[in-house]
Amino acid sequence: MSTLNSQQKQLIFDYCVGLTSEEATIQAEKLVSSDKEAAEIHSKIKAALLPLAAVRQESCPDNLAERTIESISALALGRAQLKRLLAAEQARTVSTNRHFLPNFGRVLAAAAVILVAVGIWFVPLDSMRQEYFQQQCQMQLGSFFKGLSNYIADHDGKMPAVAVAENSPWWKVGYQGAENHSNTRHLWLLVKGRYVEPGDFICPGSARARRIKTAALRHPQRLKQYNDFPTRDHIGYSFRIICTKFKGGYLHGNQVIIADLNPLFQNIPDDYSGVLKLRLSPRDMAVNSHNHQGRGQNVLRCNGGISFIKARHADISNDDIFTLQQMSLGSRVRGCERPSCTTDAFLAP
Repeated sequence: MSTLNSQQKQLIFDYCVGLTSEEATIQAEKLVSSDKEAAEIHSKIKAALLPLAAVRQESCPDNLAERTIESISALALGRAQLKRLLAAEQARTVSTNRHFLPNFGRVLAAAAVILVAVGIWFVPLDSMRQEYFQQQCQMQLGSFFKGLSNYIADHDGKMPAVAVAENSPWWKVGYQGAENHSNTRHLWLLVKGRYVEPGDFICPGSARARRIKTAALRHPQRLKQYNDFPTRDHIGYSFRIICTKFKGGYLHGNQVIIADLNPLFQNIPDDYSGVLKLRLSPRDMAVNSHNHQGRGQNVLRCNGGISFIKARHADISNDDIFTLQQMSLGSRVRGCERPSCTTDAFLAP
C-alpha cells in the first residue's frame, strides 16, 4: 500500500516540472530525501521528462496571441472560400471523381486545425523544457560546489587560483598562451584536478553549448595540453572576479560565486591579440543571461545555496552581479577591470 497521499504525489509532480514555490520546493526535497516511495516516483517522473532535452529549443514569439488569432481568422476565411468553391464545383456536371473535392476540403480543414492546435500546445511544452534545463543547470552547479569544496579541503582552505598580473585581461577564454590571465583559468584547475567533470561547465540551457563534446577531455594526457578551457563554448558560466584586496581563502555567506554566463560577454572578440572595447548600452544594463533565453540565471552562493533569479541583483546589497559597482550606462569595459572591495559582486566573462 502506498505511504503517500494524493497531495504528496501532486507535490512531487509539481516539483519535477518546476511548478512549486520556494516553500513547496523545500517540502518536496525533504519528502524525496526521506521517503523511498517518493524518491522512486521522483526518479520515474524525471526519467519520463528526459526526452524533452532532445527537443529543438525555440523561443516563444512575443506576438503569439496575435498570430494565433490571425491564423484562426485566415482559416475561417479560407474555409468559407473553399465552401464557395466546392459549391460551384458540385453544381457542375462531372462524370468522375464526384467525392474527391469535398473529401479534400475536409482534409485541408482538419490539417489546418491540427497545425493551429500544435502551435498553441508548443507554448507550455517550451516552458516545461526550459524548466527542465533550469533544473539540470542547478544540478551542475551543485556538482561544481561539491568539487570546489573538495578542492578547498585539499588546498588548506584556499580557492583555486592562478597567478594574475595587475591589469591583465580576464576575458581571453580559451587562449592557451603562457601569458593568459583569463578568469576561467581558475575554474580549469577544477577540471584538470578531476574535481569537476568538464561537461558540468556546459549549461544545458545553451543550444550552442550542448553541441560541444567533452569526452576527450576526460583523459589526463589530454587535460595536460590545456592551460584553460579549450574554447569559450566549453564553459557556460561566469565566475566571480576576486577583489584585489582579497588575500585568499573563501568568500562568505550569501555572496554569489558563479552564475549563468554574463550576457555582456556573450560575443567577446575571437582575436586575442586585440583589446576588448565594450560600451554599456541600456540593454547591457538589464538583459539576463542568454543561457535560459533571457528568463533569468541560476546562481550559486558561497554557502552552497542555488537559486534561479529573474533579475541581475542577487546579493543582499542589491548589487548587479554582471557589472562593477562603478559601472553605469555608457561606461567602457576593457576586460581588465576588477572590484575594488570584497562586497562588489562581478562575475565575468
